Amino acid sequence: AEPLLRRALAIAEASYGPEHPEVATALNNLAMLLYATNRLKEAEPLLRRALAIDEASYGPKHPNVARDLNNLATLLKATNRLKEAEPLLRRALAIYEASYGPEHPNVARDLNNLATLLYATNRLKEAEPLLRRALAIDEASYGPEHPNVAIRLNNLSSLLQDTNRLKEAEPLLRRGLEILVAFTRATRHQHPHLQAVVDNYIDLLRALGRSKAQIRATLRALGPELFSG
Repeated sequence: AEPLLRRALAIAEASYGPEHPEVATALNNLAMLLYATNRLKEAEPLLRRALAIDEASYGPKHPNVARDLNNLATLLKATNRLKEAEPLLRRALAIYEASYGPEHPNVARDLNNLATLLYATNRLKEAEPLLRRALAIDEASYGPEHPNVAIRLNNLSSLLQDTNRLKEAEPLLRRGLEILVAFTRATRHQHPHLQAVVDNYIDLLRALGRSKAQIRATLRALGPELFSG
């Protein structure tokens, strides 16, 4: 894929000039491939160049700029530059709220991204309302049984566990697991987050003092065809 993306970038630069939005898109595509293959030092200047192009082309408050900010913040988080990433995430969130309204799924995604950063810097009180808002947006946008809702429930449950609210966390995580089990049954494909949520739920039940037999019985009740061990 990399040679094709580099060729697409070269074609865009030759066709439109080096400062065109199409070049920014090609830079983003190549950079995220490099990111996925752990070549972060190569990816970062491409992301910064894409951001500069889109800011010059569209102005500082365009959704494409928010996309670029998110991509760059993701890389900065991966290189443990959280203080540098945070203002980018806050700016991206503000752009999406202004562009799409406060209840848009893109807003939920950015709320979750910012909350994850706050969580990583031990600012759990700041993170919790963002996670709850992201959950509410996705429930309203996709319906209460959507896999995205399950991911939000898992994230909120993790925070509640870390603030020693285990009894509050359990029904949320159970609901998230039920959603992913239902998705797996309906599609006949295991959701990529299912096993992680199962593991989280087992850990939570252990923390609540459930025995191995109780945990096995709970899992069988949730999905006997999946949890027969």
